[in-house]
Amino acid sequence: MATLTLEELSQVLAPGQPVAGLDLGTKTIGLSVSDIGRRLATPRPVLKRVKFTQDAELLLAFAAKEKIAAFVIGLPVNMDGSAGPRVQATRAFVRSMSEKTHIPFVFWDERLSTVAAERTLIEMDVSRKKRAERIDSAAASFILQGALDRLSSLARTAGAD
Repeated sequence: MATLTLEELSQVLAPGQPVAGLDLGTKTIGLSVSDIGRRLATPRPVLKRVKFTQDAELLLAFAAKEKIAAFVIGLPVNMDGSAGPRVQATRAFVRSMSEKTHIPFVFWDERLSTVAAERTLIEMDVSRKKRAERIDSAAASFILQGALDRLSSLARTAGAD
């Protein structure tokens, strides 16, 4: 299974299966994980990127440990909605990962997630040095929380039908 829409994912997820959020950077991969009720995204330590094979192994080990059912990966589209080189790199990463795992990926528009994460860390009075260490995982949490909120909305709508 390669990529799904969030609507498709909502149809295949079983109750109690956590979902991971990813903020793919050039130097790190920010991580977050949902609770089993898929209500809350919690940041996890970042993965330092080395090369794809090692990155994939670390990510899949993380997924196995956390029993991840799906990945929600931030898609860094430009503010005008156009796709730049980072979007292409993210799509290429997902294509390569789909050859290594059956875990589905969902793309999530991540515009302003890093800005929101930084504001939150500043409001929490986190030092500049610690913000730099935590920003990618905080952004992954914003990405995942947005997707979790949408999944919850889809479930409510399906229950009302």
